[in-house]
Amino acid sequence: MPARPSASRRTVLRGAAVVPAAGLGLAACAAPGNGTSTAATPTAPVDLGAEGDVAKGGAELYRDHNVVVSRDGSGTLKAYSTVCTHAGCAIDKLQGTTLICPCHGSRFDALTGKVVQDPATVPLTELPVKTVKGRIVAGPGA
Repeated sequence: MPARPSASRRTVLRGAAVVPAAGLGLAACAAPGNGTSTAATPTAPVDLGAEGDVAKGGAELYRDHNVVVSRDGSGTLKAYSTVCTHAGCAIDKLQGTTLICPCHGSRFDALTGKVVQDPATVPLTELPVKTVKGRIVAGPGA
């Protein structure tokens, strides 16, 4: 069997230069903080708080559960996942009724879940929501 040629010094140095650059590209699309995507939205109903926490025409962000709950002018509650549909980052900022993703700046309307600024193109995932004994409960089975 013929011997395999060893890599030249130049080939090794080129490879060493490419690896960090590739890592930077991946990090650019990761969530800030620990560098990984966020945990998913609730897989079971979760108690988010008092029904009165969400005013008519307003919204409340529940970061610990990756959920936003809004109430339209007629009083109807809506809930959406706050995992950005662009790169899976946890949306951690609510300005009025606009959700702002920290990774790439996508913006969503908390009342409708619709994208109001790209790069995201897909609306947020709507979640079931209801009130139980004056408490907001959201997630599957709610």
